[in-house]
Amino acid sequence: MREHNYYVYIMIDYRQGTLYVGVTNDLARRVQEHKLKVADGFTKKYGLTRLVYFEHTGQIMSAIEREKQIKGWLRRKKIELIESTNPSWRDLSKDWDQTDERRDSSLRSEWQNPYARAKRSVSPD
Repeated sequence: MREHNYYVYIMIDYRQGTLYVGVTNDLARRVQEHKLKVADGFTKKYGLTRLVYFEHTGQIMSAIEREKQIKGWLRRKKIELIESTNPSWRDLSKDWDQTDERRDSSLRSEWQNPYARAKRSVSPD
């Protein structure tokens, strides 16, 4: 059976004033789209380019339900969630290779599951 990857994630601006909760099946691609501001919308309008939290699931319905749950929380609870795994609010995508070379199939495997890579890189400061 084929494994599926879905991610619920939180993006912020550099002032940590605005939070955005989203869901995607390709976290690396979606974060890159936010950073490049390729689509008009909330994240482009507010300059949300830093990935500060994400979680992985293999089920799309679980991801959608979790996204809705987090969106319904008060800001304080979202901040507690972020700080439970990323107390310094580090951009978790900062070390990902986000050049156009990622379209090369030989590099695609590095981008398939950023969860494991980012989880290793999160450490208390």
